[in-house]
Amino acid sequence: MTRSLYNWTAKSVIKFLERYGFHNTHTRGSHYYYSGKYEGRDHQVVVPVHGNKSIKPRTLKGIIAQSGICKEKWFYE
Repeated sequence: MTRSLYNWTAKSVIKFLERYGFHNTHTRGSHYYYSGKYEGRDHQVVVPVHGNKSIKPRTLKGIIAQSGICKEKWFYE
């Protein structure tokens, strides 16, 4: 299923990150911090969790950059 920048919730982002081996290190307020290795490099990703609201496109772009996982895997898997 293809996804766009506009239909990701925090729950779906977390599920995607966990599929790639990221794990929750700690939580501070409504922000969940995930760390993991991708392609031999350590990455830390901050995911804002605000209920079932969609994550804003600019925030999602930042999450994608923090994770190091290419955009094609985010949108076409």
